[in-house]
Amino acid sequence: MVRAAERAKHPATSSIWLDSEKAGRRRKPDQPDGLDRDKIVETSIRMLDAEGLAKFSMRKLAAELNVTAMSVYWYVDTKDDILELALDAAFREVELPDPDRAVSWRDDLRALAESYRSMLVRHTWAAAILNTYLNIGPNALQVARAIQDIAIATGLPPAGQAGAITAVFQFVYGFSTTMGNFQRRCDESGVTQDEYYAQAMAAFQKDPELMDTMERSKPIIEARGGSTVAEMWTRDFAFGLDVLITGIEAMVARAEESSA
Repeated sequence: MVRAAERAKHPATSSIWLDSEKAGRRRKPDQPDGLDRDKIVETSIRMLDAEGLAKFSMRKLAAELNVTAMSVYWYVDTKDDILELALDAAFREVELPDPDRAVSWRDDLRALAESYRSMLVRHTWAAAILNTYLNIGPNALQVARAIQDIAIATGLPPAGQAGAITAVFQFVYGFSTTMGNFQRRCDESGVTQDEYYAQAMAAFQKDPELMDTMERSKPIIEARGGSTVAEMWTRDFAFGLDVLITGIEAMVARAEESSA
């Protein structure tokens, strides 16, 4: 069993899910009514969404719950425990393919990637800590299994499945992180995404050093389509995902030719 002290010494290979005592800890009779791990996690997610990762603390969490810090520490040992629990709870929002029907890998991959993107954009803090933890909670594992099923259904040989799915979900991660950073910048500036984009484009056009780049980009911008930033995000993401799916299809065809 991995205790909190050991997790602190070895953060890269530690997880609350590897501590059987902590993973199953529930409310003691003398704890405040209505306080349990689910409420702590729910409140943490709400605070992280509202204020971001940098401002989140155990002290603020206890105050938001209207309990003492020691009451929170009955359920978790560290802030890392809470963040790991919150991250796994966020994975619950990713919509998975229906397990009772045959896998349609192209449609399932598009749907899962889109749902994953939406979750990361809703919870920008999740993208920031995604690679900090082992992500072996129950919800993260369900998503991982769905991804494995899709990888197998592509028809790629086992040697290529991991690389193909990594390419897709690294694209989703990077795209979602960019979206989240842009939204956060707009929020901090007190403008909408469309207003920020319009201001940036106007500023670029006034700078002589940027005019050449702007002119070269003009056909791409015009062909990109979309009257709002949200529409541009949607179209760019869909096209990028189609490029990756087409690449997987090409690699499947190459593998079939090699084995023929």
